[in-house]
Amino acid sequence: MKRMTALILVLAMALSLAGCAKDEPTGQQTNWMENISARAVNTHSDTAVGAQAVTEFGVRLAKNSFENGENLLLSPLSVLCALAMTANGTKEQTLEQVEEVFGLPIEDLNSYLRWYTSSLPQGENYKLCLANSIWFTEDSRFTPNREFLQINADYYGADIFSAPFDDATLKAINTWIEDKTDGMIKEALDTIPPAAVMYLINALSFDARWSTVYQEHEVREGTFTKEDGTEQSIDLMHSTEYQYLSDDLATGFIKSYEGSSYAFAALLPKEEISIEEYLQSLTGEKLRTLLDNVQSTPVVAAIPKFETEYSVEMSQILSGMGMTDAFDPENADFSALGTSSAGNIFISRVIHKTFISVSEQGTKAGAVTIVEPTDRAAMEPDKRQEVILDRPFVYLLIDCENGVPFFIGVMMDPAQ
Repeated sequence: MKRMTALILVLAMALSLAGCAKDEPTGQQTNWMENISARAVNTHSDTAVGAQAVTEFGVRLAKNSFENGENLLLSPLSVLCALAMTANGTKEQTLEQVEEVFGLPIEDLNSYLRWYTSSLPQGENYKLCLANSIWFTEDSRFTPNREFLQINADYYGADIFSAPFDDATLKAINTWIEDKTDGMIKEALDTIPPAAVMYLINALSFDARWSTVYQEHEVREGTFTKEDGTEQSIDLMHSTEYQYLSDDLATGFIKSYEGSSYAFAALLPKEEISIEEYLQSLTGEKLRTLLDNVQSTPVVAAIPKFETEYSVEMSQILSGMGMTDAFDPENADFSALGTSSAGNIFISRVIHKTFISVSEQGTKAGAVTIVEPTDRAAMEPDKRQEVILDRPFVYLLIDCENGVPFFIGVMMDPAQ
């Protein structure tokens, strides 16, 4: 900002990132990585175009997911990574639709995400870890496309397993997810239906200490006023920040984590603007412009201490964004993913679960996205601004070096 040093969207070959877990799941699955080795790939891409596409996707996803009065917490990066892996198995109109939703051709998105996730900074007190896996049924009715598996090994560092899709597989998948999210996401997958042929999973974990942690005297009781006017007591963490955000509809601030590679950004709509109105006015371009034009101005700031989790099944949301054929048993074209003698392959569910905890020391956040294919059916520097998050607000976790939000949340009710 000025690329966010003055300043949404899995993986780095994420299994190789420092500080990221790499335990193997237990169960009856067969690890196909003994037969498929990741190849060197070209990661040249227009990083500005990629960052814009990822941010635009994240904003559209948040707008289409928001339900008035309810908290929201999404990781666009996690969702995009899981969907991009799946998109490598699409053809024809199904592929055209998903590329329209992504905002990039799949080859460009593969390249951008490979570059982006392999360059994420890690430190002793901050880390963003991503991991990917593909699980497919051992049932003889399904035959995976080996080139599809190879592409996802190349660009996404995906672990690849074949398994009987029984209770042991369900346990192994959930164990893998829990491990890759540092225990923040448990029992993400509730059941494996008989028609399921594959799972494409992205898991993400973030853990970072504030660059300046809050002291005991900086945490004071406050009042949070919901949009319906009701009030509740909360603990507010007070500080002075020096990165101020402002446009015609909202004000906000950025608070850095240790190392300044990642940050928490908050956007508080003006009192006459509802959260829903603000979200509907937002675009990826507007968000990037706002984050790229941070003002070096003292800000009297306060953040509520909060911990929240969120869960959503996204098939209707993504269909509404334009990915209709992918969820249609008749029209879906996943012929590049594999074939099944039981019927045409389509996506039955996209499960997304998230968790975040914001406290005096820092922030921990986790996310998982599971795709389930089945075969059946500027201010003056000495002028202080004030942004007290004591009413509904939008918040982001940002990769500062690239200006990409990897979490987007709406806090409507800290007690939810």
